[in-house]
Amino acid sequence: MGDKIHVHSRHVGEAEKIGEILEVRGKDGAPPYRVRFSDGHESVVYPGGDCEIKPPTPREGD
Repeated sequence: MGDKIHVHSRHVGEAEKIGEILEVRGKDGAPPYRVRFSDGHESVVYPGGDCEIKPPTPREGD
C-alpha cells in the first residue's frame, strides 16, 4: 500500500490518471486494488496493460 498507479491514456488528448493504492484486496498482493485518484475519486481497479505500478518515492530527510 502507498504505491502509485499510473493509468496511461488510451486516446489522444486524454490525460493519464494517477492514484495511490490504499488497499490490496487480492491474495498475496494481487489485484484488485482500492485506489484514490488525484481528483479524490476512489475506485476498485484491476490493472491492465495500460497501467504501471510504482513504489512510493522517499521524501527528503527520510
